Amino acid sequence: MAERGALWLLCLLCLTFLRTDCAAAKHVDKGSAAHPFSPFWFTVEPQDTLAVRGNPALLNCSAHSDGATPARITWKKDGTFMSLVSDERRRILPDGSLFFSHITHSKHNKPDEGIYQCVATIDNLGSISSRTARLSVAGSPRFSSQPSAATVHVGDSQVLACEVNSDLVQFTHWERDRRPLEPSARMIQLPSGALVISNASEADAGLYRCVVENVGPAKASDEAQLQTVPETGEERKLEFLVQPTSVTKVMGSTVLLPCAATGYPVPHIHWMVGDKLLEESEGRIKVVGGGSLQITDLVEEDAGVYTCVAENSNSTATSQAELTVQVPPKFIKRPANTYAHESMDIVFECDVSGSPAPTVKWVKNGDAVIPSDYFKIIKEHNLQVLGLVKSDEGFYQCLAENDAGNIQSSAQLIILDHGSGGVSGGAASPTPSAPRDVVASLVSTRFVKLTWRQPAEPHGELLTYSVFYSQDGASRERVVNTSRPGDMLVTIQNLMPDTRYRFRVVAHNINGPGESSAVLKVPTQAEVQVPGPAPNLQAVSNTPTSVSLSWDKPLTGNGDILSYKLYYTDRTVGSEQDVDVDGQAYTMSGLKKNTEYSFRVVANNKHGSGVSTEDVIVRTLSDSPSAPPQNLTLEVQNSKSIMLRWQPPPLSGQNGEIISYKIRYRKGSRKSESAVITAGTELYKLIEGLDPGTEYSFRVSAITVNGTGPNTEWTTAETFESDLDESRVPDQPSSLHVRPLVNSIVVSWTPPENQDIVVRGYSIGYGIGSPHSQTIKVDYKQRYYTIENLNPSSQYVITLKAFNNVGEGIPVYESTATRAQSDPDVDLYELFPAPYTPVPDHTPMMPPVGVQASVLTHDTIKVTWADNTLPKNQKITDNRFYTVRWKTNIPANTKVKMANTSSLSHIVTGLKPNTLYEFSVMLTKGRRASTWSMTAQGTTFESIPSSPPKDVTVVSKENKPRTIIVNWQPPSEANGKITGYIIYYSTDVNAEVHDWVIEPVVGNRLTHQIQELTLDTTYYFKIQARNSKGMGPMSDAVLFRTPKAESSDKMANDQASNLPPKLPGNHPPPDPGTPLGVGSGENHILVIVIIVSVGAFTIIVVVVGAFLCTRRTTSHQKKKRAASKSSNGSHKYKGNSKDLKPPDLWIHHERLELKPMDKSPDPNPVMTETPIPRTSQDITPADSGLESNPHLQQRRNSYRESVRNTPSTEPLPPATASSQVSCPSEILADPEGSYHGSSTTDEEPSYSSNLPPHRSAHPHAHAHPLKSFAVPAIPVSSHPSYESPALPSTPLLAQTGPPTHPHVVKTASIGTLGRTRTPMIVTVPNAPPEVPETSKMLEDVDSSYEPDELTEEMAHLEGLMKDLNAITTAP
Repeated sequence: MAERGALWLLCLLCLTFLRTDCAAAKHVDKGSAAHPFSPFWFTVEPQDTLAVRGNPALLNCSAHSDGATPARITWKKDGTFMSLVSDERRRILPDGSLFFSHITHSKHNKPDEGIYQCVATIDNLGSISSRTARLSVAGSPRFSSQPSAATVHVGDSQVLACEVNSDLVQFTHWERDRRPLEPSARMIQLPSGALVISNASEADAGLYRCVVENVGPAKASDEAQLQTVPETGEERKLEFLVQPTSVTKVMGSTVLLPCAATGYPVPHIHWMVGDKLLEESEGRIKVVGGGSLQITDLVEEDAGVYTCVAENSNSTATSQAELTVQVPPKFIKRPANTYAHESMDIVFECDVSGSPAPTVKWVKNGDAVIPSDYFKIIKEHNLQVLGLVKSDEGFYQCLAENDAGNIQSSAQLIILDHGSGGVSGGAASPTPSAPRDVVASLVSTRFVKLTWRQPAEPHGELLTYSVFYSQDGASRERVVNTSRPGDMLVTIQNLMPDTRYRFRVVAHNINGPGESSAVLKVPTQAEVQVPGPAPNLQAVSNTPTSVSLSWDKPLTGNGDILSYKLYYTDRTVGSEQDVDVDGQAYTMSGLKKNTEYSFRVVANNKHGSGVSTEDVIVRTLSDSPSAPPQNLTLEVQNSKSIMLRWQPPPLSGQNGEIISYKIRYRKGSRKSESAVITAGTELYKLIEGLDPGTEYSFRVSAITVNGTGPNTEWTTAETFESDLDESRVPDQPSSLHVRPLVNSIVVSWTPPENQDIVVRGYSIGYGIGSPHSQTIKVDYKQRYYTIENLNPSSQYVITLKAFNNVGEGIPVYESTATRAQSDPDVDLYELFPAPYTPVPDHTPMMPPVGVQASVLTHDTIKVTWADNTLPKNQKITDNRFYTVRWKTNIPANTKVKMANTSSLSHIVTGLKPNTLYEFSVMLTKGRRASTWSMTAQGTTFESIPSSPPKDVTVVSKENKPRTIIVNWQPPSEANGKITGYIIYYSTDVNAEVHDWVIEPVVGNRLTHQIQELTLDTTYYFKIQARNSKGMGPMSDAVLFRTPKAESSDKMANDQASNLPPKLPGNHPPPDPGTPLGVGSGENHILVIVIIVSVGAFTIIVVVVGAFLCTRRTTSHQKKKRAASKSSNGSHKYKGNSKDLKPPDLWIHHERLELKPMDKSPDPNPVMTETPIPRTSQDITPADSGLESNPHLQQRRNSYRESVRNTPSTEPLPPATASSQVSCPSEILADPEGSYHGSSTTDEEPSYSSNLPPHRSAHPHAHAHPLKSFAVPAIPVSSHPSYESPALPSTPLLAQTGPPTHPHVVKTASIGTLGRTRTPMIVTVPNAPPEVPETSKMLEDVDSSYEPDELTEEMAHLEGLMKDLNAITTAP
């Protein structure tokens, strides 16, 4: 009873499954019947045609379609549809071809020449376009050169010229004595039309002419007499009669490279391709006409540089030409017909090859597809359509074109109704009601997270959901489906910020889609409140397992920064992790050794996460290996040698680049060891000179630059007692066993008993009734083999023979019958891994699977794959090999490269940095080969730029002769994203690099201004680019000489800037466009009074200055001269480098005080660089890799010296009445020569230096980061070296008090003259404990002033200023 119940239950279950399958099949059939794909394609497409004027012409075209809906053919000429209704010359034939009754062509009227394309249309379905074809009309024959009389020695060569229109060469032939000349091995016609006669004989003499026929009336050239003379034996110079020229041909065509030479002895001609001698092949490559090279049926490998070598016993001559072979486009993958529903996203795939790389465009129903928000080109050639609508139905075509031709392939898109093919809803098959409570649970700038509740009437348990969304007001809707049944949330990605979207949700059960929810309108957030990127992110590896990072505060914080999130990625794995950081520095520990990591930082404020920084990539330091090599095997070669083979340690245990391996071995159980180190990274080593019949133990360890890693376990092997014999064949195998199965037989055996004879392998023969039908050879190590693809219930005879290089040994036989079909086919041997060799068959081989491309370095990628035709252990035991193919589309004409390997991986080297490559693999076994595998992609790592910036130009800025503009273009071989440039300039082109002034520029700029240069001076400029890997080479020096004099506008501006500073009061500044003292309502008397007052004031100032200067003593002047000569001006300045180096002064603008910046013995100076604020787009300074790059360290040291010793462009504030006055000659004289500062323009981002975070920069500083606020020292005996004699001087700044080391400082007026400041008190701190000699001398000089005298003179000046103020303000 129980058995009967179980049987009924089983029957019921089967009926249920059958009903479900039938319903599913009905669903598919019904959907397919409702929307079948239309058979619609071109059977004939037009081809390029050369027509003759006045003759008929035909462009073929024919399309196949369903008989019920025939296609209608129209034609386009030059992209425009042709109107042929009333055309008497041109008409469309019934098959669709375009027929020309006669071609019309003249010099000014060429109506028939052009690009033609036929378009096939099926009404209410769509259109497809054919490939394009060019119709050319042969022109009238014109001889650009004609044959001329010539003489040829018997046995020598001669060339008769005849050049006609290039399109008429095919209609040209030669005549001798008015009779057609048949081409032969001695006489050939060149592509230009010329005739080459080689190995001339007396019979070749005659009248020659070339004739153009079949293009209208025949036209002949002038006749030329060719005379032959006997060879006299007199030596003649070897020279070319005709030389090869570079040519481009299409694959499959024929090319003729001409070459003919004359001389005595008669020269012999041979050809070379590259640096190899070219060997003739039967039929395809041969030398004709005594020296010309003809290649038929061109292939891509024929491309190269060909050299014609003509030589005799006296001399040799060569001539080169390049042959370029173009490959027409060919489809690797065609677009496929596609069914889709509305709102779905689809992709039409299209992959093509060719040389040059083809360009691909898409056409829909004959009209070009223009990329937009909904039609996108992805993965180079594929077309993606987002949010399908009904109007997207039709035929889509992929058109590929290059210089060698064009092709097309079409696919049909059919939009299905959501109910198409399904069972209509009703009482028996209800669909879900609308989902409830659709809400946006999370709204960001670029994504929205939606949640909802299950419909009130689900009518099923496993519901799936579709979320339809679109921009508010747009008609095209997109859809996202939930990933698992029952999920009631989804995140919509890739939205636009600050945009309103419409969302609705539809539930699906087994009966189909249900009702839609109400539309939910949600606006995304605007990206304006979050912080900007944190500038100056730097990462340095301190140990093999840690990296120290630091960064600056974002320039646009949009509020207080609450925290930072540091993201880091192990680039070998790819998964990103993060850690929260409170400050602006962090040390990441616990990292992998010698592993590349990428880091980025995101600042957070109260509004959320901000903009991420660019990734900074750093590799942790290497270490000695932490794991031993793998898979050590020993193979005894003979009585005195053993071959060791191994694999590298696992990647995680290498901890650096393996440079070699150390092999230790010992005899027996002895403790003494011998060691051998391999050369390079070889994974095998033959140990020779061993003792016969002795057991040896071996172990291997890997070596990096940091040391030696752990050893493998000891592995033993024993050498042979004596060398094996291979002078005779092996003996018979000692046993043979067979195990029959249904479709296979498992064969196992044991080797011959005599082990002294070499066995190279075993030969297995088998067949029904005879063992000679099939033969398989296996390795000598193999002991069993499975013969597959046998017939069940059949009697097989099996034979086994051992073989070596001498031959096959004595066979052993066995017979067995395979099992019947009903027997279970279970083989216990298959439970264990075993060597496996498949039986040869003629079915197509499966391509390799799981192709992966692992990037190793900037020019190396490792390609790995799996082979499903191998057993599970993936061990190769036969003669199969794999072909790895790779290519890149940068540049577009890059050729496909290939390499063969017999392993399951291959390392591709010699690649270009920062370039995307595609890889595929093909399996070949004997005469059988698989198709190419699926492609894998890998982008090589970045490398330092290998070429300098190009097109460097220097021009003078208009109306500013002291300002130049440097322009350049990025390097041709950037090898990565350019993150910055450094401009070097100097007045000495031969100066050392560290003596050039440097100007950093951000990577997204290709122009830079340098200001305040010296007039009438020659400057040299170089530019260097950098990326994340380091600095590239410098460009060649570019010379520029500044003008001799400033423009009149500039001088006028300088004079206007010499006006006294604005006095206290609310007087508005004078209009720069109005002359001083002239204004509305002012009379001429006031102008005269002001001029007289200013003149008197100037005279008084000069008299006072002269009086003070005369009080200098001669001894003090000598001291200052000695101090000037003792100073060393070896650092770089924009002025004269032979003058003195001044004591530097750092101006703290917040407190307006001067501090000494001389080189002091203090190891920690107050400040060495100027911190300049950066914009968020600024780049990291070029010393990010400082500690690991000595050259960069040297440049940084030089950079700091430049900063420490370069004058500032910031003006100093005017002195108060209590300040002391110094001699004008001392104020204006500059020991460093005329100073011309270089400031960054307002629109240019400037660099910040690597200062501690707490040290702030002046918010209004405009000085260049290469310039400190140092004030130049003051010589005694030099005249003012400024170009403008009207420059104002800044009075002496001093402070009285009881310092331990009194210190008086003098200043010179520097910087932009137009900027003045309200007088403020400036304090000078004490000098450091040790003051340089120059400063001490200056103190001695300054001590000659009497404070009381200076105070009295300043009081007089103050009185004069009050009088002047009273005069100018009088009514």
